[in-house]
Amino acid sequence: MASANTSWSEENFSCSICLDVLSSPVDTPCGHNFCRTCITKYWDEQVRYKCPVCNKLVDTRPDLRINTLLSEMVDRFGTSVRVKEQPRVEPGEVPCDVCTGTQLKAMKSCLVCLMSFCQTHLEPHQSVAVLKKHQLVKPMDRLEDRLCKKHDRLLELFCQTEQVYVCQFCRETDHKSHPVVPLKEEYGVKKAQLGKIVTEVQQMIQERKIKIKEIKDTVDMNKKDADREIANGVQVLTALMCRIEKCRNEFYRTVKEKLKSTEKQAEDLIKELEQEIEDLTNRNSEVKQLSHTKDHLHFLKTFRSLKNPPHPRDWTTVEVRPPSFVGTLRRSLDQLEETLNMEMKKLRDAELKWVQQYEVDVTLDPDTAHPRLSLSKDGKQVHDGGLWKKLTDNPKRFTHCAHVLTRQRFSSGRFYFEVQVKDKSGWCLGVARKSINRIGETMWTPETGYWTLNYGTDGLVFNDDPSVRLCPRAELQKVGVFVDYDEGLVSFYDVEARVHIYSATGCTFSEPLHPLLNPLTCDFGKNSAPLMISPVNQTD
Repeated sequence: MASANTSWSEENFSCSICLDVLSSPVDTPCGHNFCRTCITKYWDEQVRYKCPVCNKLVDTRPDLRINTLLSEMVDRFGTSVRVKEQPRVEPGEVPCDVCTGTQLKAMKSCLVCLMSFCQTHLEPHQSVAVLKKHQLVKPMDRLEDRLCKKHDRLLELFCQTEQVYVCQFCRETDHKSHPVVPLKEEYGVKKAQLGKIVTEVQQMIQERKIKIKEIKDTVDMNKKDADREIANGVQVLTALMCRIEKCRNEFYRTVKEKLKSTEKQAEDLIKELEQEIEDLTNRNSEVKQLSHTKDHLHFLKTFRSLKNPPHPRDWTTVEVRPPSFVGTLRRSLDQLEETLNMEMKKLRDAELKWVQQYEVDVTLDPDTAHPRLSLSKDGKQVHDGGLWKKLTDNPKRFTHCAHVLTRQRFSSGRFYFEVQVKDKSGWCLGVARKSINRIGETMWTPETGYWTLNYGTDGLVFNDDPSVRLCPRAELQKVGVFVDYDEGLVSFYDVEARVHIYSATGCTFSEPLHPLLNPLTCDFGKNSAPLMISPVNQTD
């Protein structure tokens, strides 16, 4: 038996496609050997079946069978094709599509094969005549997406008119009249735009981080405010509870002392009566004993001492009067009420100071003022001038109600302002929606967009349907208006007395609010004083 020819080179046992040791070798009708997997994949991507080495065509796809002899020779010699040391693929680089196991870095991509090859697997394209005709380009991934579907050419250009990627043939046909630039040039433009977008996105991210910090700081501040409020509330309520306990004990002691005094009086009277009974009983015994004596001299001497007995007390008018508890509880409650009033005064003062911190600087808008109204130059005062001025038409102006709005409007958060109403017999002020009806007569209610306090012949009322009549306040000089937009709250305060007047709660605000003033008619000079927007004075 002849021995194996050990002089064969390792190239005799390598696949011409993958250049690795043959794996499950098969041979084509033309006599060339390939890995079964390599030639199958190659033919799957071809329309016509040909040999990758000699380019010989066959009419039907050959039935591939493993070359047993060649397979045994590969196993016997244990040879392998040694490839040159090449760099491995790194992140961001294009890998070789043929390498199995460790992937190497692709050196070129083939626009015909639609595959990328390392230096070793690129050799057939540099040595085989038919493969040398293939168009090689720098390594690219997703080659299928880089080819023109119409011309099978590389997409190298960008049409600025239709904003699409085109090949050289597209430029000379469908896009002949369009401005077309190389992808690299459009890349530079879009890269600059991307840089701007990145800057804007980073700025937005930074703004949102700042907003997150603001929200967290607000939550922390709210927690501290809540803890402080709880501590203050507990302190006040504890003091009130102690005061109530003290009033209860004083009331209890007072009633018990009155009862004890009455009981002492009754005990003293009983003792006095018992003593008189004892004295009378003894005298009765002496009288009975004397009545039985037969000694005339003794009888007469003793009778003289019994003739004038001590004058007894007249008990017919004596009585034990029940104690009077009238006013006892009232006096205790009066003391408690005094304490409560003191605490309420402190709370009212604290509440007013709290809302005053949300003061806003507002000025009246002459474009909204009714023609009868006169405004000061600084926009802080308004009064009824008594005459209807001829003014240019303005859709912002009130034509029926003598209202005027401020230039400023508010659509979130909290705000507070004060208006002096001193020396006026009638006025109206508060806030109103931006879209309120300014032409013709309208009810001033929350339903129509008004949240206002009114003072006039009907006294002090909150304008609603029906109106809410409020307790009259003597010498009301300055009114504070506080709005918490997000909570739906509108509150009014007597600033001088530091007293809460009224609050509208559960309001629904769906658009900006304007502070509103109405000085009402001058009433022949009786109500000519102006309404004045005043700066907040915390020391009031």
